[in-house]
Amino acid sequence: MARNEQLIRQHKLLQLLELSRFGRTLEELRGDLVADLGLTKLHERTVRRDLEALQAAGFDIQSESLQRGRVFKLGQNTTDVHEIGISATELIALSIGRELLYPLMGTQYWRGIETFWNKVQEAVPNGVFDHYARYRAALHVFGSPSKSYERQEGMLKTINRAILEHRLVEIEYEPIGKPVSTRKIEPYGLAVYQSSIYIVAAVPTTAAVESPEKGQRLRNWKLDRFHHATLLDEYFKPDPEINLSKYLGSSIGIFSGDSTTLVKIRLGKRSAAYLREDPWHPEQTLEELDDGATLLTVPAAHPREILPKVLSLGADAEVIEPTEFRETIAESVRAMVANYA
Repeated sequence: MARNEQLIRQHKLLQLLELSRFGRTLEELRGDLVADLGLTKLHERTVRRDLEALQAAGFDIQSESLQRGRVFKLGQNTTDVHEIGISATELIALSIGRELLYPLMGTQYWRGIETFWNKVQEAVPNGVFDHYARYRAALHVFGSPSKSYERQEGMLKTINRAILEHRLVEIEYEPIGKPVSTRKIEPYGLAVYQSSIYIVAAVPTTAAVESPEKGQRLRNWKLDRFHHATLLDEYFKPDPEINLSKYLGSSIGIFSGDSTTLVKIRLGKRSAAYLREDPWHPEQTLEELDDGATLLTVPAAHPREILPKVLSLGADAEVIEPTEFRETIAESVRAMVANYA
């Protein structure tokens, strides 16, 4: 049995029962599990044991005999297992979070968000909801590009399963400006950054190729650039030293890595004020200089993540060091001057 297979199967069972108003027979549940999880075989006895385990955990799974056979469905008391109270302030926070997750629209995550949101709305007393509605009308969340991953939903399911089961995935990937290529990846997790979904994955090493450093092997693959994803019957052993929270939080943007460079940028007064209001990174420092300018020191993993931020500040920002980062900005500025000459 693959690692976490039972947990994955039971979670899928709950999803199937939630979506089934009139219940499902063991045979129907087994067929859905095989189809949705891509299993080669699954016995009805296993499905029955999973249902019993969920019942023991407190889920109100009921059964009754109908003309089409014995069916299983979620009872009315299932919501009581995790029932909590909610205030108008908490409802506002929840609705803001929902709007910030619009990039997940079209995926199984969004269906879960919408189902939960609908349940909350139905359960909240009228007085609390009216209070929430009045205050929510005064707060607007915008600025995220309109985007949907509905087309990639199947690939996202495949990758999710690979993450849970530690299986390799063969992908057809098309970086911007480059042709489509077929690669194998070891997926560790997902990340949402500026309305885009990224798969954090490592490239497998072979005996013939010397293993690179972890910070170089682990990469963020943009889901928009996937043409196809196939789950392979090949497993990988997760590296216990890989810490995704540390990896993703080490740099300014999505160009993450275990190794970062401290970049020094000279700022004018206006740019320094912007950076105090909206920091680029929690570990950045701002040092006031004798001539009235400010020196920004910020960690970055790649010159390309510094480039758009510095250019957005115009002539009020100058990269001092390291040389590689300064030259990247200089090349871009020279090209822009040529365009406008």
